[in-house]
Amino acid sequence: MEEKMAMRLFHRSTRSITLTTEGELFLERCRRILGEVAAAEAELSEMSGAPRGRLRVSTPQLTGLVMPALTGFMQRYPDIALDIDLSERMVDIIEEGFDAVIRTGTQEDSRLAARRNGSCPQVVVAAPAYLQRHGAPSHPRELAQHACLLHKFPASGRIERWPFKLAAGEAEPQLKERMTCSTIEAIAYALLRGEGIAFLPTFIIADDLKAGRVQTILEGYMDQTVTFSMLWPASRYASPKLRVFIDYMVENMRI
Repeated sequence: MEEKMAMRLFHRSTRSITLTTEGELFLERCRRILGEVAAAEAELSEMSGAPRGRLRVSTPQLTGLVMPALTGFMQRYPDIALDIDLSERMVDIIEEGFDAVIRTGTQEDSRLAARRNGSCPQVVVAAPAYLQRHGAPSHPRELAQHACLLHKFPASGRIERWPFKLAAGEAEPQLKERMTCSTIEAIAYALLRGEGIAFLPTFIIADDLKAGRVQTILEGYMDQTVTFSMLWPASRYASPKLRVFIDYMVENMRI
């Protein structure tokens, strides 16, 4: 192969063999070609019947958000098996062999195709029982005297900011830690029991807001949304099973 192409594809030594830059480029192109061939074969085999096969997907660790849609998909398409990774870890979709992932925020990886699932506001909230005991803060700086339920990103250990709209030059408020947790579902549980103030997306507390079990505070200082997107390898032809999965999740995730 190297002789035919008139270039080195490998670095060779007595102990190892590794790809050159040209070799890595050639390998990536070959992988794409083989992927297209496999996808074409799969599509032709599926044209005669319902979509079938196996999908490996990664979603945020939000069972209340994703599992109703995922189980609904399983009922709609019984011939498609799902291998689900519920994780906040930023997986490498291509290197780890995922067919699709659901993630939040802006996606800038040129290797990936994306489709927006939906978005919802993020709000500062507290239970009436907490507010009766401690009162409601009228300005973000007063959070230094309140119990705050904080979300920690599992991959980095970083505490999620509460992005208040403040006057120019005004310092970010100090958040008095009552609890720090890596899942917002656990934070919502503590919130409902009056353990403190939280910053959460509305999809996880929508029913509680309607029923008055929690209420928003500091509304004039917050204007933030969270967006969910479906991502999949752009170089890979979307097979029928992947296309129906993307369509179903976009239409049925209750954000």
